[in-house]
Amino acid sequence: MKIIKQIGIIFGICWLGTVAEQLLPFAFPASVTAMLLLLVCLLTGILKTEHIQEKSDFLLANMAFFFIPAGVNVINYLDILKQSWLPLAAICTITTVITFAATAFSIRLTMRLLHKTGGTKNE
Repeated sequence: MKIIKQIGIIFGICWLGTVAEQLLPFAFPASVTAMLLLLVCLLTGILKTEHIQEKSDFLLANMAFFFIPAGVNVINYLDILKQSWLPLAAICTITTVITFAATAFSIRLTMRLLHKTGGTKNE
């Protein structure tokens, strides 16, 4: 019964994100809206991590499974990909380097801030 409740909470927030997408006067992805709504619910204490912990862990552990349909669908556009493989390869390479650099910068900044404040204390 606990799992059904957690699935209901997650799907309910996804549904609210879809409703919000329809109501917004500008284009904004429903998935991002739902994630922001979930963040707000967690930060305000409306939801606690225990309310969605097990189902969230399951979804995160099996995340690769959800990319299979998108990966298979790429085959439908193979002719387009063959025509523009060089720009796509360049974009993928550049954005990967930028992502790595941003991640490294974020980790260095976090470590520096933790060092200044004395780190975190486990209570």
